Amino acid sequence: MWSLQGFGDQIVAGAITTLQVALTSLVLGIGVGLIGAIAKRSHLAWVRWGAHTYTTVIRGVPELLLILLLYFGGTVLLTAMFGRYVEVNAFAAGVFALTIVFGAYATEVFRAAILAVPRGQVEAAQALGLSRRATWRFVILPQMWRYALPGIGNLWLTLLKDTALISVVGLEDLMRKSSIAAGSTHDPLTFYAIAASLYLIFTAVSLASLQLMERQANRGIHVSREGVRL
Repeated sequence: MWSLQGFGDQIVAGAITTLQVALTSLVLGIGVGLIGAIAKRSHLAWVRWGAHTYTTVIRGVPELLLILLLYFGGTVLLTAMFGRYVEVNAFAAGVFALTIVFGAYATEVFRAAILAVPRGQVEAAQALGLSRRATWRFVILPQMWRYALPGIGNLWLTLLKDTALISVVGLEDLMRKSSIAAGSTHDPLTFYAIAASLYLIFTAVSLASLQLMERQANRGIHVSREGVRL
């Protein structure tokens, strides 16, 4: 039987921190993704250009590099601004980096989901006299969510694993706690195996939750043998 050698509470605390980082980045990233998707459909060319530049740059830079840039670059910038050493909070740097990465990918997921909403329903809403905001709220967003959910679910699973990258800047997450325990006890197999098991548990629970959410979102939607939604 595995012995945690006094590090059990630390591993639990690290797991909680990992979930806090992931959930915070998820909520903020969804907001960023929605804004980005709407911006890409804007009538203003400069808004579309800005959204396109954002998604292109962020998706082309490794997540780890973004975390390091925000943490160390932010520390240098704040120190220069205030004239004294100011260190960026590791939690804030990690959440911000993961949020903008998640938001860049979510932008494309939401954009595709918006395009998947039948054009006829939007036209029907306009014919009924609904304002643009009301059309988005009552027609586009509810249906868009159904199309976007599988893609967002995949991004969430990726985000959950990417939280391990924040340990490089000293955040006391699951990976960092496991590394400290492994180094202190000279038993890396045990503690890294425990970390892997916890990540697998998070993933399994997430998959089960996503299946329930997809089932709920697709209520009343029937699929014929030819694969056409009725």
